Amino acid sequence: MSPVDLFWLFLIFIAIQPMLKQKALEFARQRLIAKIEHQRSSRVILLVHRQETMGLLGFPIFRYIDINDSEEVIRAIHLTSPEMPLDIILHTPGGLVLASLQIARALSRHPGKVTVFVPHYAMSGGTLIALAADEIIMCEHAVLGPVDPVIGQLPAASLLRAAAKKRLEHLEDKTLILADQAEMAIVEVRNSIRELLSKNFPPEKADELARFLSEGNWTHDFPITFEVAKSLGLPVSNNMPKEILELMSHFPQPTRITPTVEYLPVPRRVKPS
Repeated sequence: MSPVDLFWLFLIFIAIQPMLKQKALEFARQRLIAKIEHQRSSRVILLVHRQETMGLLGFPIFRYIDINDSEEVIRAIHLTSPEMPLDIILHTPGGLVLASLQIARALSRHPGKVTVFVPHYAMSGGTLIALAADEIIMCEHAVLGPVDPVIGQLPAASLLRAAAKKRLEHLEDKTLILADQAEMAIVEVRNSIRELLSKNFPPEKADELARFLSEGNWTHDFPITFEVAKSLGLPVSNNMPKEILELMSHFPQPTRITPTVEYLPVPRRVKPS
């Protein structure tokens, strides 16, 4: 084989190498999902949002819960026997209330047990989905978040408090409209949370939690840790299966020229003295 042929073979390999790597990663994920489903006799559904890059240009794309996600999750639920347990793995910053609520309601109406796993974080709309579960399993350092609605880029509860501090004649029409939208959004989200929680909580407790989580008692990105979630009375556990953590390692972030986190990927233990 001539050097020119070797050169072209090398170029072809370089071109298809990312595709082969991606296929190998997908196969590893599917194999591990099948293993978890066999161990737990359940349907495993992943909702994982990572920052991605756009083709050759390298621009970052930030993923969040959207209508496509709700369509896919609901389709998976419909393909599952009513009595079969559902295991939902969440890793998301949140997203559209409509899409999150569609997923949450579909989970809430599933007759079999619904377990949500949060290996790292499930904020905002992700927390809304988690509230529909019979059990929420979190890692020691994993977090949920408040589910207070946001109008544009502004927290609805803050809009109402700010509007209340001024006389109506001093407010612009746009501010009045935003405050009106904020009030309606809070009521809608609160009622939706109460509906989801009524499956596992008495009416008084469901209403208390719905108000606390939706009415802006924290900033929108406040981390609800395992301890805080437990103190609120949410059905949380920290018994995270190691297979779930292993599965998350098959969802790598896009490769950077210089990684922001680097370590030798092997267990390290203290040597006995």
